[in-house]
Amino acid sequence: MKELSLHVLDIVENSLRAGATEVEIKIVEDSKKDVLSIEIKDNGRGMDEETAKKAIDPFFTTRTERKVGLGLPLLAQAAKAAGGGIAIQSTPSKGTTVRAWFKKSHIDLQPLGDMAKTISALVALHPEVDFIYTHVKEDRVFCFSTKELKERLQEVPINNPLVIDWILRFLKESLNKLSGGA
Repeated sequence: MKELSLHVLDIVENSLRAGATEVEIKIVEDSKKDVLSIEIKDNGRGMDEETAKKAIDPFFTTRTERKVGLGLPLLAQAAKAAGGGIAIQSTPSKGTTVRAWFKKSHIDLQPLGDMAKTISALVALHPEVDFIYTHVKEDRVFCFSTKELKERLQEVPINNPLVIDWILRFLKESLNKLSGGA
């Protein structure tokens, strides 16, 4: 994958296959510490300790339709290539947290990509799931919650095309402001 946002999409899809109804996605960009981190936390089925250890092996998968699982191994490879690493914490019946970190100044750091498109696509495809997206850049914080938005929308479905278009524009504008844009 060429962008970290695509890794996020893939890992969140893993969470959803594991029955998650709430997914928290947190991106932290800290130039002073020279770190970019991605954390995805879900309330899905979780994994036992042995399965969590095997999860970054590309030849291990719990899926039956194919014999390889590349999501976590590719994220781990991207993190390692950029001077970082990956940690997986999971508890059966409680959920899983995947955290990857990267050296921000590393030449092999993949671009973050379009997080606004990634989040809006997840909301459009999985309206039943509550997503919480937090993006921290230096000392600025942006947070978006579909749970809050669903409450405001009342009877209007969150995956209504007009709502998804608004979400995409809102996320793009907010992330642009977070980066110091107008």
